[in-house]
Amino acid sequence: MYRIALWIIALFCGHGAFALQLAAGEKPNVLMIYADDIGYEALNCYGGLDFKTPRLDQMAAAGMRFSRAYASPVCTPSRVSLHTGLYTTRHGHLGVLPVHHGTRQKVDFQKMPTFAQLLRSRGYTTSVTGKWQLATLQVWPDHIRDAGFDSWCIWQIWRDGNKTLRHWNPTLNEDGRVREDIADRFGPDVLADYVIEQMTEAKAAGKPFFILHNELLPHDPIIETPDDRALGRQAQLGNMIHYMDKLVGRLLDAVETLGIRDNTYVVFMGDNGTHDVDFKNPKSGQPHELKHTRHTIAGNVNGGKFQLNDAGTHVPLIVWGPKSVPRGAVSDDLVDVVDLFPTFCELTETAIPASLSIDGRSIVPQIHGRVGTPRAWVHHGIAGKGENLFDGSWRLFRKDSKLLDARNLPAEPPAGKASEQIDAVKNRLGSIFEKITPTGPRPPEPFPARVLVRE
Repeated sequence: MYRIALWIIALFCGHGAFALQLAAGEKPNVLMIYADDIGYEALNCYGGLDFKTPRLDQMAAAGMRFSRAYASPVCTPSRVSLHTGLYTTRHGHLGVLPVHHGTRQKVDFQKMPTFAQLLRSRGYTTSVTGKWQLATLQVWPDHIRDAGFDSWCIWQIWRDGNKTLRHWNPTLNEDGRVREDIADRFGPDVLADYVIEQMTEAKAAGKPFFILHNELLPHDPIIETPDDRALGRQAQLGNMIHYMDKLVGRLLDAVETLGIRDNTYVVFMGDNGTHDVDFKNPKSGQPHELKHTRHTIAGNVNGGKFQLNDAGTHVPLIVWGPKSVPRGAVSDDLVDVVDLFPTFCELTETAIPASLSIDGRSIVPQIHGRVGTPRAWVHHGIAGKGENLFDGSWRLFRKDSKLLDARNLPAEPPAGKASEQIDAVKNRLGSIFEKITPTGPRPPEPFPARVLVRE
């Protein structure tokens, strides 16, 4: 409670001075597209060979692509880390919150402040869409507002004792009311409309905006997209990914049409790896080809969502927008999903109270083509399987000290027999585990809590 009290005092004491700064200069907008269940290998610009992603490839060619971005391998842990800037061990949500069953559980964003709360207090219009697997809205109708968002168009997963749909005949809650005018529409299309409306309204009002667009695609069930229905073809994961890609293009086009690209950062990221069982490998049965193997120019990818390996945690991350983002640049620095919290704060010149401890470090320098302060490891966690650390070459599990050799990804075999090198790696990464605890001191790698305001 003492930590939260200090945060609240710092937040509101600084509000007046920062409001004057807002009036003095135009603040950049941020649109984050957080795709549901898509690993890096699904994009052509990451070397993927199985799917078509032309608009995302164009986005990367005109912006900055991060080749080594990581998140926990399932939605709730990954999304709580995004909002709070905390590793899973610290925020405690390693499993999927059972919103599908109408749970009374919720993620308490009063105890764990969010970047959206900070941005809203500094004059930003904040909106969120799509998947909100962080509380049951019928039980906690104010949860989204408490998390820092003024407006929302969210899939209400549970209604009147029944689980609802997200794609066709979607149940979408917009600012507290379920929309009754979209029964014949495709949910992801409705959400794209909402994002464009929010950007348009913010521009007309002369206010900076932050929009977290939780894209519903390509999460299963595997369903027909509008294109599938128009062409009379069978539903498949590749078509869902391609339609998601089209929707990303539609939002980029809207930013251009509104004339706000020079002041709007668009960030695309996956929340966890591809759900591999949704992909039917046409080469299955051939040598080195499994039922759900995906293919990249670097080699075959096996596994995915729910798994604490590269396939389950390695996600795409692309930033596009102002001229300050170098065209076609690629950063090989390790990036953890917790890094988005301080990044959004620095991009928007929003202060992080010194009393607020987070685990992320800003990647704003890299976004602008400068040398940053790259982290030496990323962290992942999931219920039942524990946690691991990945340093770009090795992956160590806390639970049983298992070590994987990740020096030749996408291959990630168990490390060899004990040796001086193996022991040194285990000791080095193991010592970091000792410092990542719910109440312990922050480890040396995370970004230190400080005020992030550009001169």
